Amino acid sequence: MKVYNTQTGRKEELVTLKPNNVNMYVCGPTTYNYIHLGNARPLVVFDTLRRYLAYRGYQVRYVQNFTDVDDKIINRAREEGDEPLKLAERYIKEYYQDADALGIARADVHPRVSQHIKEIVAAVDKLIEKGFAYEVDGDVYFRVRSFKGYGKLSGRSLDDMLAGARVEVDERKEEPVDFALWKKAKNGEPSWDSPWGLGRPGWHIECSVMSMQYLGETLDIHGGGADLVFPHHENEIAQAEAYTGKPFVNYWMHNGFITVNSEKMSKSLGNFFILRDILAKYPHDVVRFYLIATHYRSPLDFDDGKLEEARKALGRLKTTLTLASEFMAALSSDDIQSKLPESQLGPLPKVIEMQDKFAEAMDDDFNTARAIGCLFEMSHIINSFIAAADSKSNGDREQLRLSLNIFTELGMILGIFMNKLEKKEQGADELLTLLLEMRTLARQEKDFALADSLREVLNSLRVKVEDNPAGSVFRYEKAPAIEELMTFIIQMRQDFKMKKEFERADQLREKLKKIGIILEDTREGVRWRVADA
Repeated sequence: MKVYNTQTGRKEELVTLKPNNVNMYVCGPTTYNYIHLGNARPLVVFDTLRRYLAYRGYQVRYVQNFTDVDDKIINRAREEGDEPLKLAERYIKEYYQDADALGIARADVHPRVSQHIKEIVAAVDKLIEKGFAYEVDGDVYFRVRSFKGYGKLSGRSLDDMLAGARVEVDERKEEPVDFALWKKAKNGEPSWDSPWGLGRPGWHIECSVMSMQYLGETLDIHGGGADLVFPHHENEIAQAEAYTGKPFVNYWMHNGFITVNSEKMSKSLGNFFILRDILAKYPHDVVRFYLIATHYRSPLDFDDGKLEEARKALGRLKTTLTLASEFMAALSSDDIQSKLPESQLGPLPKVIEMQDKFAEAMDDDFNTARAIGCLFEMSHIINSFIAAADSKSNGDREQLRLSLNIFTELGMILGIFMNKLEKKEQGADELLTLLLEMRTLARQEKDFALADSLREVLNSLRVKVEDNPAGSVFRYEKAPAIEELMTFIIQMRQDFKMKKEFERADQLREKLKKIGIILEDTREGVRWRVADA
């Protein structure tokens, strides 16, 4: 497996500190606002990398921080009349809501600056002791010239930086490029005690300290957006390596910007799109598909049209899941014995070939764009097999089942085969609520035969219905399978149509649509799918 290392400017074989283990740190959000689509790209990129590393057999230790002490937070809190730490806590909760909605798995550790002041103060104190930092009237600065490797990540020359430096307001610094490790307290700002008086950490020191605390003095992978290469990650290297005398990170990985009309998406430019607003219009797997359909290091220009294209493309892949599931369900158990002749093998060999190409793509600097192309090839192979097979005589269900398992597993690695019915109890509850609504309506219309029938069906699914003055409720020990509920609902709609109760049939169809399930009438019968497919 090879990854592009920003520090060396080339692809390198991934050799971890411990065999089959990866320690990975990714810079998290500064919690003063809702996250936008540009913030979401590194979340999805490194979440998907984490999934793939696990698929390849690595034990991944994943750490992502929260910056909850920062100038932006303080300024925003002042605008809103709130306390900075309370405002940061509020936006951390909002972050979790957005990240969960996007299908981002929680990190193993989510450290916060405010909870690691002791460790940060100790690190700053040691840097002063070693001559890499100096204190001026309660502020502490890193002495950039003292670290000989400064600029090795960004490729910048210290002399060029000094030559181009503007005159600084704070002339107490030895040189303009020196950066703050500790900031003296100001009125109304959060502060903590230190050997240099009350103050708070500078931005860069937090990641160096917290990453080393949870992952050790040298990390396998450090990730983040390309905007963090300089100065943030450059300063992290200087602090950490000055502190330990050891290499800080073996592989630096950075994702490209999301742009709007070729300008970087950012809050400061005002051209950003809040993630939750986008998720209100597009399912999370569509957004993920959009974000990984382009190689992670390439820029990605945003517009609604590209999200619509992602919706349609993902829909084609998910249609394969539906067709294959329906095809297998149509086969009787006797058909298992009816295998295709050896000379007419099913889809499995070709699917396995594409599985290998998927791995080759992902092993080549995490090329999700090529990997998605492999999924489309698999989709074509499976669809062609279904179209050519005779479901009554020679359908090779086992080959198709294994092919579908591979196809689904690879889609799950990319996080694109997930939908609102993935949580079985949640999906079952939505359908049970719908059935209770239909039963209540039937009782109101004095159609007691339908009401009783609905109750009997729910009982057969081990769902107990309790009627009370406030309305009917259901209880169960184990949620019924969504497929069982949909089989009954589709049959109920067919019965309505047979009895020419078209209004009820249409009403049922509309209720399903509202909870995200689409019914499609085809020549082979009624098909159902989740709306985001």
